[in-house]
Amino acid sequence: MKLESPKVLVNNSQEYIFNALSDVRNFEKLMPDTIAKFEVLGDDIFNFGLKGMPEIKLRLKEGVPHSRVNLAAASDKLPFTLVADLNKVSENSTEVQLFFEGEFNPMMAMMIKGPITKFIETLAQNMNKL
Repeated sequence: MKLESPKVLVNNSQEYIFNALSDVRNFEKLMPDTIAKFEVLGDDIFNFGLKGMPEIKLRLKEGVPHSRVNLAAASDKLPFTLVADLNKVSENSTEVQLFFEGEFNPMMAMMIKGPITKFIETLAQNMNKL
């Protein structure tokens, strides 16, 4: 299953956005209002839960400096990746798009496609909060 957020324009430099997304503590600012739990477990891992959804652990993986931040599920139960592509528009503006990719059975994919799509759209829309 592959999903992508709309592209959003953020009024910060590409380097600033990359550094902000490379600090897992900042993901709390991006979460939707339906967040039930957010907990930093280490420098590169955090746990979050949305109302009505199971808790998910995300681990920061190696990215490409200033252009891509990679996150992956820390559990094999729901294997997926979340990638933020950062494209420089000007010195102080960056276009950000999120990509979600996971391998799920058809039943699970059908159940989570809507909530996950809404989730990554919200993360993208909240990029200006960084």
